[in-house]
Amino acid sequence: VARCGACHGTRQTEEGGNAVIKAVLFDLDDTLLDINLSAFMARYLSGRCRLLAYATRTPLPKVVWAQGRSYLDVDRGDRQDALTNEQFMAARMAELCGIPLGEPALADALAFFDAIYIERLRGGLVQARPRAGARRTIEIAQSLGLAVALATQPVFSLETDLVRMRWAEVDDIDFRLVSHAGNSTRTKPNAHYYQEFCCTLGLTPQECLMVGNDAGRDFARPDCGLRTAYVGHGLPGKGVFRGSIRELGDHLPELVAKLNAEDAAGT
Repeated sequence: VARCGACHGTRQTEEGGNAVIKAVLFDLDDTLLDINLSAFMARYLSGRCRLLAYATRTPLPKVVWAQGRSYLDVDRGDRQDALTNEQFMAARMAELCGIPLGEPALADALAFFDAIYIERLRGGLVQARPRAGARRTIEIAQSLGLAVALATQPVFSLETDLVRMRWAEVDDIDFRLVSHAGNSTRTKPNAHYYQEFCCTLGLTPQECLMVGNDAGRDFARPDCGLRTAYVGHGLPGKGVFRGSIRELGDHLPELVAKLNAEDAAGT
């Protein structure tokens, strides 16, 4: 019996208690999508701040400070609240600068910004485009009978995730679950985020394989039994695979078979 800490429940994995890989969780930015994430974040947050400052007649520097503070605070590892990340950041914005993000007219404006306006942020320094081999790797996972899910850092709205999924040309894929600020209560690499995500899938972390490029965020901390295939440029020693996402696709069948055999043997 494996315990899912995020939903305070227990569930049986397989006969004999050994886990079998049932799902592959993919990061989005710089895993499925080539993107200058720093440039995107700068342009995205700057645009939101200008919108909020104009709509609420709040001085722009104050909005910039409050939004930056809320994005830093949502990432804190010592959070004890039960709020979604979206609720947490809205509460911080209201506390720090008095802007009520949930007010209907303001919420509609932000939804338009996230779903429509940010399409114009794709070019320039952001240079967002599909990562070579990424879609094929997802399709190989599906051909193995595995569920696929998108475990992207949940600090954006679902609308913003969907735009970046279109840029990656994976928006038509049947992802079982997509994490976003409105359905997650923690951020990567907090183990609670990964436990919560797997639990929503009806699985334990031991039954999932994470695929990501960020050695700091795509490995759960503390360890919760989730294994990670690393497709970034570093050399983390704890990954069960190291290489490009194209190479992962080539080796995914044998990797999954190897992990399943190790679990069956109890190693």
